[in-house]
Amino acid sequence: MLITCGAGLLCMTSACAGYTPTPGAGAFAPSTVPAAVETETAEPSFAPSAEETDAGTRQTEWGPLSEADRDLVRKVRLASLWEMPMAQDAVQRAGTARVREISKEIASQHHTLDRQVRDVAAKLEIKLPVKPTTQQQAWMSDISDRSGTAYDRTYVKWLRLAHGQIFGLIGSVRGSTQNTLVRRFAEQANAAVLNHQRLLESTGLTTAASFPTPPPV
Repeated sequence: MLITCGAGLLCMTSACAGYTPTPGAGAFAPSTVPAAVETETAEPSFAPSAEETDAGTRQTEWGPLSEADRDLVRKVRLASLWEMPMAQDAVQRAGTARVREISKEIASQHHTLDRQVRDVAAKLEIKLPVKPTTQQQAWMSDISDRSGTAYDRTYVKWLRLAHGQIFGLIGSVRGSTQNTLVRRFAEQANAAVLNHQRLLESTGLTTAASFPTPPPV
């Protein structure tokens, strides 16, 4: 996936200033997706090798690449596909200054993380998703359909839930992968996701619904 980002996007202040959110109404439709997602219209610029499949482990110059390794790369990409534009949206629409403030940082870090994930995917010849999942689109619609305090609470709830879900996968892959490139990427993703969880929790808007169900003992 390529997100067509201008140089100005490296500065979140100018990037957010140029962003005009379009709140959704009812079912999620492409026209309600924030601008950062609408630019994602093409497949990644690289093509996966003929040898690549989604099953089993294959060798790379950085070590074995497992199914779990590929799953992590794709899921981090999926996270950025919806969390980055929704954070940009929240900079404009959130009802509280604290939510607008943390959203600037989340959007900026997702931009960096997405650049990293595309670099890793290109080197490892992993085909990336180009649009959010059905579940993620439903979260985006639920957030966009609200305003004021309800917008802030729903935004924090879904982003915190999603970050908590992928956090466990990052740790599992970091602990098991034999691929040095994936291992380094897992550390980068871990730092970003941990920071985002702390930022979202700092709003005071997290509730029991904001957290994933604890795994069985």
